[in-house]
Amino acid sequence: MIFNSFQFLWLFPLIFGGYYAISYLQGKKEQGKESNVLLLLVSYALYMQYVPWCAFVLLWVTLVTYSMALCVTVSNKSKKLICWLGTISGIAPLVIFKYYNFIIDNVNDMLGHGNLPGLNWAIPIGISFFSFQAIGYLVDVYRQRIPAERNFLDYALFVSFFPQIMSGPISRASDLLPQIKSKRTFDETKAVQGLKWLLWGMFLKTVMADRLGLYVDSVYDNFQYQSGGACLVASFMYTMQIYGDFAGYSLMAIGVGRLMGFDLVNNFNRPYFAASITEFWKRWHISLTRWLTTYIYIELGGNRCSKLRQYWNIMVTFLVSGVWHGANWTFILWGLMHGLLQCAEKILGIDPKGKYANLPLYRKLKPVRILVTFLLVNIAWILFRLPSLDVAKIVFGKILTWEGSGLFLPSNSTLGFMLISLTIVISKEICEEYFPGIQLFYNRSVIVRWFSYLMVIGLIMLCGVFDSSQFIYVKF
Repeated sequence: MIFNSFQFLWLFPLIFGGYYAISYLQGKKEQGKESNVLLLLVSYALYMQYVPWCAFVLLWVTLVTYSMALCVTVSNKSKKLICWLGTISGIAPLVIFKYYNFIIDNVNDMLGHGNLPGLNWAIPIGISFFSFQAIGYLVDVYRQRIPAERNFLDYALFVSFFPQIMSGPISRASDLLPQIKSKRTFDETKAVQGLKWLLWGMFLKTVMADRLGLYVDSVYDNFQYQSGGACLVASFMYTMQIYGDFAGYSLMAIGVGRLMGFDLVNNFNRPYFAASITEFWKRWHISLTRWLTTYIYIELGGNRCSKLRQYWNIMVTFLVSGVWHGANWTFILWGLMHGLLQCAEKILGIDPKGKYANLPLYRKLKPVRILVTFLLVNIAWILFRLPSLDVAKIVFGKILTWEGSGLFLPSNSTLGFMLISLTIVISKEICEEYFPGIQLFYNRSVIVRWFSYLMVIGLIMLCGVFDSSQFIYVKF
């Protein structure tokens, strides 16, 4: 379900009402098995509205990981083999639907005259997210971190839970499954918190991200005619756009989860205030970072090995991160760039746990380190946004040579809305990072709180863009 759509505005209240009405009509205060069944049916129904047959892919991943986890539990000698079979079978749809054409295209290019056929199938929405979530569960069972789930309906809901299936957060089974199996009650405090996150996420998406997206698309979709200055400005705008887009979705997903009585993992923690690339990945897409750290980096040996092997583990982990984001050389290079930067930080001893981390000068230079980190992340986002390495080469060339003159300027109204949204978001982030006592949404004064709510609602209605494309991370 697209949270910034009119469909969500009328459909979610029905889901919310039906969810709590089940227990009310039964004379119970707690949500039972019937509520889980309703959530499962709703999750599949919402998923099927895009491309109905893709639900079979979701069901396949669910069945494979569920059954293989049970087999791992009862097996005495073949646990590792079963886990590998389950992982390969569970990840196969992701490889086929998302990467097959990329592989075939590159093979054809290498052959020069290759004519291997590609597939003209839609990529199931959220396949990268629910595949990783399901594989993580299987590995956790194999590593005996959690017991295998025997209730198939509960496990199916864990994989398909509608607020997070399209773009995360990627939940661990140890976090979400106990909540699914628990008897939940309506919690007014949680519901109010969920509404706040839903509201702020809507602002980030519709007012900031989509407004900035109008400018970014105008520049990058016509990069041949743009100056180096325009491409540079667009890169900074995209840096803020992708944050507003993805953090906005995550907050809305967490907010909807809270309204239904679930605590989903936080996915962002003001990433552009990170003072190193290592710290950036502890603040950006936290659930993916946690997944990659647990199931790739640590499985490869983590930092419990030689320095050279540790750097290799980092590079492989970020290669997986790049490939996970998309079947394009730009994503692969983006991931490798982040991996190289992390390795460089460790080699130079300037990462958060490096040999220089406790020096007074290192701490005094934190504003400089934040700026440098932001600029490096911004450069990497240019690769992330552009459709090919050839286009990226042209755009970087324009920026480095400052080709052309003048800046592409949007209409006065669009420019005004962009500046207003950026000012509000940056100011709020600064307050939360450096002045945590100043909290507009959580102020003790009722007047200040409600003024903040009404201001955000008014800006969403006045400045929000509701006819733009889907969330950026939905296509991943």
